[in-house]
Amino acid sequence: MLIVGLTGGVASGKTMLSQALKEEGAYIIDADQIAKELVQPQQPAWNEIIREFGEDILQEDGSIHRKKLAAQVFADSKKRKRLNQILHPRIKEEMDRRTQAIGQKDPEAIVVIDAPLIVELGDHREMDKLIVVISTQTQQVERLKERDGINPEEALKILSSQMPVEEKVKWADFVIRNEGSLEETKKRVKEVFQELKKVALQKKRS
Repeated sequence: MLIVGLTGGVASGKTMLSQALKEEGAYIIDADQIAKELVQPQQPAWNEIIREFGEDILQEDGSIHRKKLAAQVFADSKKRKRLNQILHPRIKEEMDRRTQAIGQKDPEAIVVIDAPLIVELGDHREMDKLIVVISTQTQQVERLKERDGINPEEALKILSSQMPVEEKVKWADFVIRNEGSLEETKKRVKEVFQELKKVALQKKRS
């Protein structure tokens, strides 16, 4: 089994890349999706987050209003760190559980962990390979506007709160530039996946 990290800045195109890698044959574990499951009402992580960030971030049905929570954590690095302390160990535990389950089912699997904070939290050291996806800042701002209805000023604030993508690239085994057409990006994904298959084969032989 080969464990591959997939990361990049916000709105850089990780989800689209995940889908393209899945089409090539990879198994995808999505950290954001796990986080959403962990913060469902009355779950332990939900209780901790409400204690820490207050009931103002709740919607009428008791679920967490992600934009309200995001507004707090992107404006305050201490709060961002605290949220990571609550969520990260739980996310990691679930990612490990899912990875093991895939490995038992398919020992030759290429498992892609799609997670925004792989480098920040040091998880890249546990991966066999790391893919970093990059886009221009203009594209990221535009996607945040289209996807989440965030205005350019707020988008730039979110981008500036994150680790610069150049820092992530230093750790990358593969860089995928999601700056051109969808066809160009998918072509690069195919190339990278072929390389990953070679690495998986070498790992199996050794």
